[in-house]
Amino acid sequence: MREFGEQMENIALQYLQKQGLRLLERNFQCYVGEIDLIMRDKVQVIFVEVRYRAHEMYGNALESITPAKIQKLTKTALWYLQRKKWLYTVSSRFDVVALDGSAITPKISWIKNAW
Repeated sequence: MREFGEQMENIALQYLQKQGLRLLERNFQCYVGEIDLIMRDKVQVIFVEVRYRAHEMYGNALESITPAKIQKLTKTALWYLQRKKWLYTVSSRFDVVALDGSAITPKISWIKNAW
């Protein structure tokens, strides 16, 4: 299952890199939680949550992000920024790359400033 998640993250990473973003960290983990991708554009650090859904029976990929998940991601990002001593020196945002449908050629939606 982790291997499949990595495959989806690879698709999202390649997509974001084609949009001009640069990878800083992948699968960043701390005691608070995990962030799939941490990217950088010219001015911001971007914390990216990658979500995949094959079917919309239980909602699409974007709808699978719960308030508890948002809180965990936010706390993890704050910890990351503090660790890097970037908390008050860089701008940041949270994006979601939602992958829906076929695992081979999913529909990609990039939601900037998701929360």
